[in-house]
Amino acid sequence: MATTLLTGARIFDGTGADLRAQDLVIDGETLRLDAGGDADETVDLTGATVLPGFIDAHVHVCLSNLDLMANLGYPFSYQFFLAERNLRKTLDAGITTVRDASGADLGIQRAVDDGLIDGPALRISIIALSQTGGHGDHWLPSGNAPEILLEHPGRPSGIVDGPDEARKRVRELIRDGANFIKVNTSGGVFSPRDNPAHAHFTQEELDAIVGEAARVEVPTMAHAHGAAGIKAAIRAGVRSVEHGTDLDDEAIALMLEHGTWLVPTLGVSQFIIDRIDQGAAVAPGIAEKARANHAMRADSFKRAVDAGVRIAMGSDAAAEMHGKNLVELRLMAEGGLAPLRVLEAATGSAARLLGIEERVGTIADGRQADLVVVGGDPFDFSAYPANILRVYRKGKLVRRGPQPSGQPV
Repeated sequence: MATTLLTGARIFDGTGADLRAQDLVIDGETLRLDAGGDADETVDLTGATVLPGFIDAHVHVCLSNLDLMANLGYPFSYQFFLAERNLRKTLDAGITTVRDASGADLGIQRAVDDGLIDGPALRISIIALSQTGGHGDHWLPSGNAPEILLEHPGRPSGIVDGPDEARKRVRELIRDGANFIKVNTSGGVFSPRDNPAHAHFTQEELDAIVGEAARVEVPTMAHAHGAAGIKAAIRAGVRSVEHGTDLDDEAIALMLEHGTWLVPTLGVSQFIIDRIDQGAAVAPGIAEKARANHAMRADSFKRAVDAGVRIAMGSDAAAEMHGKNLVELRLMAEGGLAPLRVLEAATGSAARLLGIEERVGTIADGRQADLVVVGGDPFDFSAYPANILRVYRKGKLVRRGPQPSGQPV
């Protein structure tokens, strides 16, 4: 196999350790730290920093437009071609692995794995589980329910009620290829008939969902804004809380006790507010919910950081956010996460959350050669993704930019 020597750079290895000088060899699809011997190609990266490929633990690659009417005007299959574009944008931004939090099915995952389309590796939940009237049920007073993620073979409805129906849907999703089960344990911002502060599903239902998935070693992630929904999810045994908008002291204590991860998605509410202000057509009440959640989430994140809760980066990228995922780095730093921990949250920590730490997320002998090369100060989080010089996915150069000198790397 072809070998490439990356020389002259510092590395951040994804563990939270300080930067260090280290030459690397890309040997086919894997990494070697022993740079001895001849390589087929040598790349001088003096002045640059090499990091593990970034991991975004919360995206929606099948959601491509915030405007409800625009979404309803798309032919059914158009979503998959938009997903291909979204995946390419995400990969160009240095993100080499994502966890899709509702929308992507096994076909999209396999298309990337088989090399039919370019994109980050996917871990999929297929569709989020919602109670009737919950976040995921888009029923309107007119009687219409304008569903964007329509059912199709391999992506069933996510609306379930009662422990038995919930267990059956979990089994169906796992049969359909889900790597994670996602459950909505509170209302949401983008669902028109619920309140993010309210808890959804009974504890019995949540125990059934999480327990059924756990029987076959499939972890569960919980969309949870309000404190009651967060705590119910943690007690049921979810692996991660997504959003965590209203983390009270008891919720933080439970997260520490259970080792629950927080995926904070700090940027999405501001994005929604900005797009609505620009004229995006959304259901009534959504703008107000987004504004109310925005400041509360930032405060909860800071308290979680101060308490030592485990953090993994997730952007909730949907609509026009694809490719802008790394704004989350700056927002985590502004929320009090130390610079090395910010990078760790987007690499090694996210890999541990996803259960793929033996393959990606760190720079070590034998790891998959998913790498990002950045110019300048890697802790200047406002510079991402414009500072990205190279992106490697499974040893293949998938993006090339200029060196700081202006010459191609």
